Amino acid sequence: MAESEKQSIFRPERAPLGVTFLVLSGSSIMCVASAVDPLRAANRVSGETVFDWKIVSADGAMPTTTSGLPVAVSGRFDPSERTGMLAIVGGFGTRDHGTPALLSGIRRAARSARAYGGIEAGSWLVARAGLLEGRAATTHWEDMEDFTAAFPGTDVRPDRYVIDGPAFTAGGASPTFDLMLHLIRSRLGMAVALDVASVFIYDQARAATDAQPLVSLGRLDGYDPRLAQAIRLMETHIDQPLTTAAIARRAGVTARTLEGIFTRSIGETPGAYYLRLRLHAARRLVLDTRIAMADIAARCGFSSSAAFSRAFSRAFGNPPTAMRR
Repeated sequence: MAESEKQSIFRPERAPLGVTFLVLSGSSIMCVASAVDPLRAANRVSGETVFDWKIVSADGAMPTTTSGLPVAVSGRFDPSERTGMLAIVGGFGTRDHGTPALLSGIRRAARSARAYGGIEAGSWLVARAGLLEGRAATTHWEDMEDFTAAFPGTDVRPDRYVIDGPAFTAGGASPTFDLMLHLIRSRLGMAVALDVASVFIYDQARAATDAQPLVSLGRLDGYDPRLAQAIRLMETHIDQPLTTAAIARRAGVTARTLEGIFTRSIGETPGAYYLRLRLHAARRLVLDTRIAMADIAARCGFSSSAAFSRAFSRAFGNPPTAMRR
């Protein structure tokens, strides 16, 4: 394995990753949110700071998004500050932001970062800084033809997002969300990525009248469709949990095969994932409602309040009564 691969941010790692978002005026507020909010949710789901991010601008002033909403920043972009991941978020007019000083700063910051890239039109500045030469990349579909002509040394692809060595690019807001879910899954595992997707009810396209799922599978590439079926069964039987054998029968596989699917895809057994799903449902009820603990225990499939309290304490470090206070 090459040294650059060893240092990739897209690999299992619990150490906090420092992330710098350089946001330019003319960016889409959805791109900014799709970049930042999944990391915020990952911290919340994990109960620790696994992503330590900051938002900066080229001049220290608040950049104005296309919707007219300003984005609060912590200060001016400082190329001398080390960061694990540098992401440039751009939109309308970004092509014109590439001053020599800014491009020089991006090159300097990228040299010390473990990963660097552009979100939507931010890819223009990454390319103008010479950081996509000889690499695969993407940008927003409206700019694809111009981008390809402007950077003939870049392998421009119409993909949602592209990762090539330390460089990453994403084509828009939804692809950026996909990219961040991929980052979360790569570092923290499929289970955490599923939890983050579920915070935003992020799933494949569904009708407006479809029920909102507890677990959103999103566009997490590579999951077995039988995994999705099993998880759907679990989430619809929170109050009366099914056995692994019963879930396997309904999914059309043996219990042993289902165990293998979960272990490969999520890194947990079906039973462990099911318990965690029920406990996260319980935690939402503990924090967001005043429902009695005995009722929460029953709603989440625990035989007694005592059994619920023990399992809750093991999972979250405190009993539910203490968390509610």
